[in-house]
Amino acid sequence: MATHEPKYCPRCSTLFECKPGDVANCQCSEVAVSETVRKMLEASHWNDCLCKNCLAYLENLSRQASRYPKPTRGIPLIESVHYYKEGSYWVFTELYHFQRGYCCQSGCRHCVYGFKSKRK
Repeated sequence: MATHEPKYCPRCSTLFECKPGDVANCQCSEVAVSETVRKMLEASHWNDCLCKNCLAYLENLSRQASRYPKPTRGIPLIESVHYYKEGSYWVFTELYHFQRGYCCQSGCRHCVYGFKSKRK
C-alpha cells in the first residue's frame, strides 16, 4: 500500500501530498477540524481529501458563522454577510450556505459543498 500519493484538492485544485497510510503525519492532520466542519464535509459533494489550506478556510468559516445568527423566518439576512447585490439579483455568500447547512444543488456561485452545476 502506498503511504504517499500526490492529489489535487477538489476545492482549490492545489497539488498536495496525501498520506493515507500515515494519517498522523498527513498534511490534513495539521488542521484541527471541528465537528461542525466534519458534518459539513460529510454533506459535501467532494469525494476526496481537501488540502490543509481548504480545511483551515472551512474551519475559519465555521468560526465566522458562529458570530452571526443563522437566518430563519424570524431572523433576517444581513447584507454583505449573508448576501450581496449584483444588479437586481441577490448573491448568497459562502457564509450563508455554510449556515444553511445543506446543498440545494442549484449550482450556486458560492456553494461551500462543492456542487458544480452541469448547466452552461
